[in-house]
Amino acid sequence: MNKVLPDAAAAVAMIPDGATLMMGGFGLCGIPEHLIAALRARGTRDLTIISNNAGVDAFGIGILLQTRQVRKMISTYVGENQEFERQCLSGELDLELVPQGTFAERIRAGGAGIGGFFTPTGYGTVVAEGKETRIIDGRPYVFEKPLRADFAFVKAFRGDRLGNLVYRRTARNFNPMMATAAKVTIAEVEQLVEPGTLDPDAVVTPGIFVKYVVQGPGYEKRIERRTVRQA
Repeated sequence: MNKVLPDAAAAVAMIPDGATLMMGGFGLCGIPEHLIAALRARGTRDLTIISNNAGVDAFGIGILLQTRQVRKMISTYVGENQEFERQCLSGELDLELVPQGTFAERIRAGGAGIGGFFTPTGYGTVVAEGKETRIIDGRPYVFEKPLRADFAFVKAFRGDRLGNLVYRRTARNFNPMMATAAKVTIAEVEQLVEPGTLDPDAVVTPGIFVKYVVQGPGYEKRIERRTVRQA
């Protein structure tokens, strides 16, 4: 089965207005940059995006915020994006902030078919408002529901035509979990190889979780905040 699409534009053509999308990445590391750019070009609107962060003003998810294509963000960190801050404070953008560990576990639970879990993180704060709480072994816990999506955009280093994926170092981040927690997973890969090329022991995301594969023509791989030592 060949799951390869001709380009990112063909991939985003199937995404309707109002869809919920997971997008892998940690900062700007391991983001599906070509799929994001194609989504902006298509103009798909009223999106709910589940992502660790909101990119920066001119790159990553930030370019979707510039064009007002995002209705809601579910994230853990949004401090590098001034346009995000402006929209959020003005009430133009809905935001659900989630502690990072809870965020990761909610996605994992969504992919594993788990109905929810109790965590001590956030108890006694606004994170726990409106949620079930329970004392377990003398410690207070908050019940968190799983996160799932209509689509997931994941970024991998290598992938084959069957959808088996290999990630590279930090770019692995949230991508493997998100690949399991969406109805349709679209993988963007730097290198597209033939089936049988990948070492089975190196495959992190099996092709059964991936519906489509797109090869990116090249990557900027920007650094979110460059810090260098004084000479």
